[in-house]
Parts: sequence; structure tokens; C-alpha cells
Amino acid sequence: MDDHIISTLHFKNSFAALGEDFSTPVTPSGIENPWLVSVNEDAAELLGIDTAELQKDWFLQWCSGNLTLPGSTPRAMVYSGHQFGSYVPRLGDGRGLLLGEVDGPQGKWDIHLKGAGQTPYSRFGDGRAVLRSSIREYLCSETLHGLGIATTRALSIAASDEPVYRETTEQAAMLIRLARSHVRFGSFEYFHHRGETEQVQILADHVIEQHLPELTAFDDRYLAMFRHAVHSTARLIAQWQAVGFAHGVMNTDNMSIIGDTLDYGPFGFLDTYNPDFICNHSDHGGRYAFKRQPIIGLWNCNALANALTSLLSVEALTTVLEEYEPLFFDSLLQLHRQKLGLVRAEKNDQSLIDDLLAAMTASNVDYTIFFRKLCDFQEKGTNDPLRDLFLDRATFDSWAERYHQRLAKESEQISAAERRQAMLKTNPKYVLRNYMAEIAIRKAEDDGDYREIDRLLKLLQTPFDEHPDCEEYARHPPVWSQQLSVSCSS
Repeated sequence: MDDHIISTLHFKNSFAALGEDFSTPVTPSGIENPWLVSVNEDAAELLGIDTAELQKDWFLQWCSGNLTLPGSTPRAMVYSGHQFGSYVPRLGDGRGLLLGEVDGPQGKWDIHLKGAGQTPYSRFGDGRAVLRSSIREYLCSETLHGLGIATTRALSIAASDEPVYRETTEQAAMLIRLARSHVRFGSFEYFHHRGETEQVQILADHVIEQHLPELTAFDDRYLAMFRHAVHSTARLIAQWQAVGFAHGVMNTDNMSIIGDTLDYGPFGFLDTYNPDFICNHSDHGGRYAFKRQPIIGLWNCNALANALTSLLSVEALTTVLEEYEPLFFDSLLQLHRQKLGLVRAEKNDQSLIDDLLAAMTASNVDYTIFFRKLCDFQEKGTNDPLRDLFLDRATFDSWAERYHQRLAKESEQISAAERRQAMLKTNPKYVLRNYMAEIAIRKAEDDGDYREIDRLLKLLQTPFDEHPDCEEYARHPPVWSQQLSVSCSS
């Protein structure tokens, strides 16, 4: 073990310093005889880890839970949350540990080890992660980053032959997650519902000082923190809707206080456009259906507001909550305009978008493929590649004529070539469809072949590029993918 290399990871432990009301010290329980499945060089760069170090034994031992680096103080964080609308008074890190914070070349990052064994919050669980779900999070967090959406990052996956029992016997794995913060809406709920108002204030001070220092200058910094949470959540979910991403488990314990996408479980990207899409097989009532994500975001912000009533008046909190819906709808409209290549705002833009989405729903049009092909819309001609995606071609023709007229209003501000280039940077050619993750999982589990994970990682980190060697992933998904099902155990 090279102490010089390890000393480049300068750990801070500001959250641990809050004390045992907020987290519990736990020693990671490493997996036996581990090997490295994949490592994300882009994420390593965030921490200042040189590429050559990633293949050394210290790195493998660290990311498999068998080595605690100097200065690191692993802690299991406590929080509560509303799960599918019902309040659970005590949750916490049941299979993960906050190893500490590291100052990297591009700022500070929490380092979190997932699958590190039992903690006081495991609730009868084994505290392990499995290879299947680790691959899904590893790839999806990098997909959202590639799409320009605020998210946690993924550094590495380590695995072993140690069995883990879920619906079937699976392989143990560990994932290192990086986050700007691991404080959740549920972190505040935990102390509020216990009547521990002093801890609510301590936690709020921590969030501001560590993650939002620009708010210290505000007269009421707690209100500014809440407004930041509400606004960043509204903008985040607008981005989810614009790219067709369904989170699957929008419980308040899975909502980041700083508005990053957190906790990847039964997520899914839209194939055909379907506002009723439910990606989580466990979501029997459709609480977290794609179309409901925006209102659930507001519901969660209301839960957070309730948890902050010891710091802020109901009137002040309500005023900020009322800002959520206008900001969400304005953000989504602007994102949709960008997807259509529209620079200026017109009063009928919303109806143009709504009618397009309705036509796509009726004809089961693939969401990602349509918008990518729209980049090549011809203002003169029949646009057959787009038209052929619709069962009801007359409806598309009618919409295309309206779109043509709308583009004519843009001609003085942007050329057709400039519009195309802008749209190609807005409408991805690739997203992580469930079947793509499944192919990587099957190769990893059945054959010990991890090359598909690395291939998809590179593809999805730059999803707007062409990638001719991955062209098959830009086509319609295979029929067998319709039988795939993911649940909370995913």
C-alpha cells in the first residue's frame, strides 16, 4: 500500500462531526476475494486519483470494503421518510456507509460505499448489494450526468463469489458512489417528527455551510435553503420529464436536499411515449408513474416544509411552495422548446407540444428516436423517416405543417443548420434502456464478461454523439425487452 498515493485523498468528516444523533460509526464488512468489475476514470478524476492507481491492490481493497483509508471515518447516516406516501419513522443507511468527504480538483465529494454490510439501520437486511443492481446504478448515474442532469456519480464496482439471497441467489458487489451531499428530505423529517428541533437547526446549518455557502449572506438563510431545495427539485424533475426518465421510487428519503438525482433502483427511460408509464413493478397503485413525478416532487417539498416548521413560519414556507409549479412548468416548456429547436417564445408553443405528445401516445412512438430524428426535420418535403413512426400519419402531417409554420418565425434568429446543431445537443441519440442494462448484467453474471459494462459506460457518458460502433442501441428496443420487470429490489 502506497501511503503517498493514499494521502492524495484528503478526507474531511464534517458530517461525522455532527455526532451520533446524526450517524453511527460502523466498520465496513468487506466482500471476500474481491475483483474489480469496472472503474469510472471520469469519476476518479473528480477525486484526483491518477488512472495508474486504479489497478493497484489498495484501490481494489478499498472499493471492496476491505481497507479503510487514513482519515476516513465510515458512518451510517440516520433518516426517516415517506415511503409510497406512508411515514416510516426510522430508516437510515441499511447497506451503505458514508466514508467521508474528499476535496478533489473540482470540489468536495461525499464518498459512499454501498453494500458494506449490516448497520443499525439494516432492518433485518443483510446490508449487501448485488451485482445486478450495482451495474444498473453505475450506468444510470453516469447516463444522467452525460445528459447534463444533476446526479450522484459512480466510481467503481467490485464483486466476489459471496452469495447474496434475494428472490434468487445473486453475487455480492460493492459500489462506490460520489455525491455532493447525502442529506435527504428524510434527514430533516427524522428529527422533526421526533420533536428534536435543535437537531433540525444543526442539520440546516450543516447543509448551508458545507453545500450552499453562498446562502450565508441571506437575511434568512433557512428560508433561502428551503427555496433552493424547492427550486432545484422543480428544475430537476422538469429535466427528468424532458428526457423521459422515470425514477421509480420518489420517497422523501430518496430526495436530495440540494436537488441531485439520488438512489437508483427500479428506474426506467421511456421507450414509446406513455405518460402512464410505471417503471417500478412494486408500485401497484402507480404513485410514481411518469406523469405523476412533477406532483410528487411538490408533495415531497410539502413534507420537507413540514419538517422545517421549527425554523420557518408556515406563511413563509407556503410562499416558497407556491413557486414550485410555475417554475416547473416554465422550465419544462423551455426544455421542450429546445427539443423542438425553438429559440423564441410564442403563446401557442404549449399546445404545439401537447398535441405532439398526444399524437405520440396514440401511435406508440418511441420518445428518444422521434426527437433525435426531428433534428433532421425538412421544412420542404414529406419527412418520411418521422412520418413512418406514426400509425396515424394524417395527424402527424397536420402537426408537421404547424411545426413548419412555427419554424418560419425563427428564420431571422437562427438558420436551419444552426437549429439542427442545437437540437443534436439537446436530443440524445442514446439513453440507458432497461434491455441495455439487462444485456450487460447477463454477460456479467453468466459469463463473468464485463466488457459490455465498460462499452455502455463510454457510450452513455456522451449520449449526444453518434457512436457508429453502437448503432444498434439507437434502434427500437427488441421485443423481448417488453417482458423485463424491475422492482424495489433492483
